[in-house]
Amino acid sequence: MSSPSTPVGDLAFVVRTVARTAVDNEKAFGDLDAVAGDGDFGYSLARGFEIVLSDWDTLVSDSPAEFLKRVALVISKRVGGTSGPLWGTAFLRASTAVKDRQELKAEDAVAMLRAAAEGIKARGKSDLGDKTLLDALIPMTDALEQRLTEDGAGAGPAELARLAATTARTAADATTPMQARRGRQSYTGERSIGSPDPGAVAIAVMAERVAAEWDARD
Repeated sequence: MSSPSTPVGDLAFVVRTVARTAVDNEKAFGDLDAVAGDGDFGYSLARGFEIVLSDWDTLVSDSPAEFLKRVALVISKRVGGTSGPLWGTAFLRASTAVKDRQELKAEDAVAMLRAAAEGIKARGKSDLGDKTLLDALIPMTDALEQRLTEDGAGAGPAELARLAATTARTAADATTPMQARRGRQSYTGERSIGSPDPGAVAIAVMAERVAAEWDARD
């Protein structure tokens, strides 16, 4: 893995942490999806990110955009169900946000997250309030952008990681009383009310792990 001092170092840490979280939480995410969905979310996500981890050395690049494109290709091909196209699109759109960048700043992280969210919106024909992963991803991105706007110079990466985690968790929990309007859970109608959206929870758990492990990253 590239060290944090290289252009893609911190980005690689985040992506690898996301991948490990998906694999480690396969059962938890699947059980949550089974409440009102078909229960394959955890399995599909884990299988794709297992390939990301096993092929890691061939994916990492000194170009952030190229690295994200390679991850997007693996996810698109290997993640089943509806998750593959959505997560693959997210990584691909994120890569376009940092095209030609060699060094990444906090503002680039916001740009990547925003681009990923817009890609998911377009691919999934969904938006904030439809009870999808967007209901955690968008509030998290908004919070980071607001923090940087208020005091960009004083916002360190560890602080931003903690902000992302707490915002994503609060937003994911807030999906519990919603009725799903997109995805497999939308087919169950009112049965989707009463449990949080699995995709939103996944975003929160991933953000929490990034924050928890930030200072120990290698």
